[in-house]
Amino acid sequence: MRVRIRHEITQKFEPAARNASAIVRLTPRGHEGQYVQRWTLDLDSDTRFHPQEDAFGNLCHAFTIDGPVAAFTIAAEGEVETQDTTGIVRGTVERFPPSLYLRQTDLTHPSARVSDFAAAVEPQPDDPLAFLHALMEHVHAKVKDAEGPAMGDPLAAEAALEKGAACSGGIAHLFTAAARIAGVPARHISGYLAVDGEAAARHWAEAYVPAIGWVAFDCGRNLCPTEDYVRLAVGLDAVGVAAMRGIGGDIREHVVAFDGRNPPKLQVQVQSQGQN
Repeated sequence: MRVRIRHEITQKFEPAARNASAIVRLTPRGHEGQYVQRWTLDLDSDTRFHPQEDAFGNLCHAFTIDGPVAAFTIAAEGEVETQDTTGIVRGTVERFPPSLYLRQTDLTHPSARVSDFAAAVEPQPDDPLAFLHALMEHVHAKVKDAEGPAMGDPLAAEAALEKGAACSGGIAHLFTAAARIAGVPARHISGYLAVDGEAAARHWAEAYVPAIGWVAFDCGRNLCPTEDYVRLAVGLDAVGVAAMRGIGGDIREHVVAFDGRNPPKLQVQVQSQGQN
């Protein structure tokens, strides 16, 4: 399936900033099941992008705008050909062994409540894939998939569990935290979802199964990602896959992602951020 994507981020400063610097992760890489046919980045200011890769192999671009800066808009746009791989992820850039993804973070902190939640799903050493599917269903049953800025500030694992509802990023934190507690390497993924004419920036998780490799899980929708998903960046949590990191301000995001079967609809995400 060919998925068309346009993702705009507008950042405003009041009062105007002396200058603005940021790093963006808005460029997907190809792998089995995902071929990037074309992709562009555009910034409405007189500056240059400096391409680079982060420690996880994500494609990043840094820029600095000389001030005073009242606002700027960055737009990522392109087309990606996708295939359904039943959630199996192969052909990706792998800078670290799977064991690195056992490392917990502040957003996946294994608190007593999260540990009790994870313990409710019985480990299956002889069938880790079955365990992960059971864990996905357990997360789906306990935490409702709620609207929210998936690329903004998702809830930590414990907060998502306590609230009983979270955006896709918070749900992914709970799944990765629980998988790591059980000794299964798990990581956080950002990307896009285009289905039934709806567009969304979305987060999900991947877990490592020795006999298979990395397998993707979207607990909010209770399924392994299909051809409707475009994979963007990988990290230990939402901070590591943030679409933009820089000087805070009022941020507005517009995401249009659609396939040839359905007309596009516009998704608007509004959030206010401080210094990142």
